[in-house]
Amino acid sequence: MFNRHLLILLLLICACSLPTTTWAYQAPEGYPWGKCFMYRIYLKDKVLTEYKLNKPERFLSKKALERRKRQRLEVDSTDLPIPRSYLRQIEAQGVKVMSQSKWNNTVVVRVANHQQMEQVRALSFVDRILKVWSSPDSLKMEHRTKYADAFAESNRNEGHYYGAAGAQIGLLNGKPLHDAGFKGEGMTIAILDGGFKNADRIPMLKNISILGYRDFVATPCESIFAETEHGTMVLSTMGMNKPEYFVGTAPKADYWLIRSEDSASETLVEEDYWAAAVEFADSVGVDVINSSLGYQDFDEAEMDHGYHELDGRTALISRTASMLAHKGIIHVNSAGNDGMSVWKKINFPADAHDILAVGAVNMLKNNAAFSSVGPSDDGRVKPDVMALGSPAAVVSGRGEIDYNMGTSFSAPIVAGMVACLWQALPDKNAFEIMDLIRRSGSNFETPNNVMGYGIPDFGKAWNEGKTR
Repeated sequence: MFNRHLLILLLLICACSLPTTTWAYQAPEGYPWGKCFMYRIYLKDKVLTEYKLNKPERFLSKKALERRKRQRLEVDSTDLPIPRSYLRQIEAQGVKVMSQSKWNNTVVVRVANHQQMEQVRALSFVDRILKVWSSPDSLKMEHRTKYADAFAESNRNEGHYYGAAGAQIGLLNGKPLHDAGFKGEGMTIAILDGGFKNADRIPMLKNISILGYRDFVATPCESIFAETEHGTMVLSTMGMNKPEYFVGTAPKADYWLIRSEDSASETLVEEDYWAAAVEFADSVGVDVINSSLGYQDFDEAEMDHGYHELDGRTALISRTASMLAHKGIIHVNSAGNDGMSVWKKINFPADAHDILAVGAVNMLKNNAAFSSVGPSDDGRVKPDVMALGSPAAVVSGRGEIDYNMGTSFSAPIVAGMVACLWQALPDKNAFEIMDLIRRSGSNFETPNNVMGYGIPDFGKAWNEGKTR
C-alpha cells in the first residue's frame, strides 16, 4: 500500500492547494485465472538444497559477495535457495508456485480450491500454510498515458542548481556532500514500488542510470512502466539530474526498478512479493533499498495486522526487512500516512529492526499531521528520522514537475542521501552509517514517537564519520 489515504488528506488539509493526478477510468476485465487463491507455505528445512555455503558464487552475484566481504558479513543458511526437489513435490500436488523466499523458507502457490492445500499440508517438509490472497471478480488493467517532452520553461529556477528540489536537500544539509563530489556514484539503489509509469520514456529521466527492472507481482499487468506513477515520482526525488529544474539527492547513483506492490488489491501476498524482491536486490548487489510501501489493513479483514505485531519480527515483511542490514544493505522505508486515521501508527515494515523508517515534515520543520507515529510494540523509537514530505517536489508520470504529499517521498529523499554518505564513507558498514544518520538528527538527545531522532544533518554525519 502506498499513500492509501492521500486523497482524503488532500481534502482535509485545505491550506494546501496542490496539483493531483487525474486517472482515466479503465473498464475492468474478467479475472484471467477465474476464482482462485494463493497460500503461503512455511517449510521446515532446506536440507536437500543443491547449493553449498562454501560456493556462494553459485547463488549470489560478485557485487553482492564483495559488499558482504567489505562489511565482514558471512553468507548463512538463509541465503541458500529452497531445494528444487521440494518445489517439484509441491507442484506435483496440482498447484502452481508463484513466489518464494529463501530467507523465510516460504513458498507461495496458487490453487483453484482450498482442498488442494490439504495434500500440500501433508508433505513431510511442510510446517504450516496460510491463505494470503483471493482472486477479485475482475481485473482493472493500467495503460500508458501521455507525457511531456520537456519541462515547462516556467519550471526553470535560474541560478539555483537544485531547482524545485532545493528545499528537500537543503533541509537535510546534503549540499556539502554533493559539493565534495559525493552524488551517489558507484552506489546502487533498488526502488520497490507499485509501478513506474513512463519512467522508461520520459525524456527528462533519460540521464538516470537504470541498471534494470523486474516485476515480482504474480497477477498480470501490461508493463511496470504502464502501472501507477508512484514509483516514477519516488525515482525522481533521488535520480533527477536537470540543473535549475530538478536535481535529486543521488543523481549519480545506479537504480534497479522493482515492482512488488499490486495496486489493484491489498492482500498479504504483497509481503511475499516484497520479500522476493529484496532478495533479488540483494543477489544483484544493491547497497540501498527504498520502499515507500506499508501494510496493515487488507481487503479481507482476517488478514489484517494488529498493533501487537509491530515488533519487527512477526509480520513476514518486517522480519525480512530486519535481515537487510545483516546482508550489508541499508533499507529506507516510509513510516506511513496514517497519522490522521484511526490506526495512526507506523505501517509494516517500518517497524523493522535496523532500518531507517522516515516520517514527513513541512518546511517549518514541523511534523506533517498525516505522518504515522511510533513507537514499535516493543518500545523502539519510530520513526527513525524525518524529511520533507508536506509537500515534496516530484516528477510525475506525465513528465511534469509536481508537488505531492506523503512519507512516500520523504523516504526516498533520505535514501538518496544515504547513498551519498556511504559513498563518502565506504569503510563504514550498514549499521555504522545508520547510526551516524540518527546521531545527526535534530532530536537525537530527546527522541520521541512523533519525530523520532528528528531531521538528520548529512553534512554533520559526514564530518563525524570521518573522525570515527
